[in-house]
Amino acid sequence: MKLVTIIGARPQFIKASSLSRALLPVCKEILVHTGQHYDDNMSGIFFKQLQLPKPDYNLAVGSASHGKQTAKMIEGIETILIKEKPDLILVYGDTNTTVAGSLAASKLFIPIVHVEAGLRSFNRRMPEEINRVVTDHLSSILFCPTNKAVKNLEHEGIRKHVYLVGDIMYDSVLYFKDIALKKSAILETLGLTPKNYIVATIHRQENTDQPDKLKKLFETIRQLDRTVVIPLHPRTEHLLHLWNLWPLLNSPNIKVCAPLAYLDMLSLIYHSDMILTDSGGLQKEAYMLQVPCITLREETEWVETVTTGWNHLAGIDPDRILNITNRLVIPDQWPAIFGDGKSAQRMCQIMQTYTHP
Repeated sequence: MKLVTIIGARPQFIKASSLSRALLPVCKEILVHTGQHYDDNMSGIFFKQLQLPKPDYNLAVGSASHGKQTAKMIEGIETILIKEKPDLILVYGDTNTTVAGSLAASKLFIPIVHVEAGLRSFNRRMPEEINRVVTDHLSSILFCPTNKAVKNLEHEGIRKHVYLVGDIMYDSVLYFKDIALKKSAILETLGLTPKNYIVATIHRQENTDQPDKLKKLFETIRQLDRTVVIPLHPRTEHLLHLWNLWPLLNSPNIKVCAPLAYLDMLSLIYHSDMILTDSGGLQKEAYMLQVPCITLREETEWVETVTTGWNHLAGIDPDRILNITNRLVIPDQWPAIFGDGKSAQRMCQIMQTYTHP
């Protein structure tokens, strides 16, 4: 079996690392990096730490509008697929890289495998929601991380070749957690003590593309009574400067750092008091490491983290954020909603037995 894996953003690097290890003995994998995340903090160091092989192709598309970025990816991916003639293509998650790979493959009648299928926020104003819906409806094999994801697909009439396999990111967390706790010196570097700080990340378009929303979020963070560590996304940093909001970061309780490598981020999350984020991946990692999370959105595709009491939806309302932060109680129960950490093995077995109609 010959497989082309298409990745381009740091959450996809994390997921691909576990599945690539499982695929290595049984198939030829061609790795395509679109370059959606392209600097060393967002890309290069992830390949090193996650033990991912150097990509066979790097499209280096960089930043651009959604349409322009996706179009450049489709053009590059199509050329590669025509040359390589794979049996399957593999895409992850809900980024522009995901939908570009799916569109290019569908036009060439190459079966698509979607890892993290079936997720829905039911908010079509999110670019990620469009990407995941389109990809699911084009895919031939759909690997779902949760029961809810399977049910979402059923409601849309997608029932064939849908598999509940668990969450591939949990495979990676279990594999790398002990390595991270042993090797990372991020707490010493930032002058932190365990369970005495909050980790905050803000990068979603809905929170960053309007200066009043971005201002409100950082004004709220300044009011928190604990140290807040902010690994700052390059896009958010750019917009803070663009709208002259950078002075909001000059607060005694705020520590800003560049985006962190995977092992440092795992350690930072594990030792934190709580997470404040609009990232889907970070909501999951917080849950997997049994750290409470406050989500800066009105909805989440990871509804199970909310129903178990480990995640709280706060939007960008200052009162809700501050009230939840001050009254947060760690739940007594921690259900294994993301599986057992063996999803890569299940996916590998299923792909080997797939027959293209």
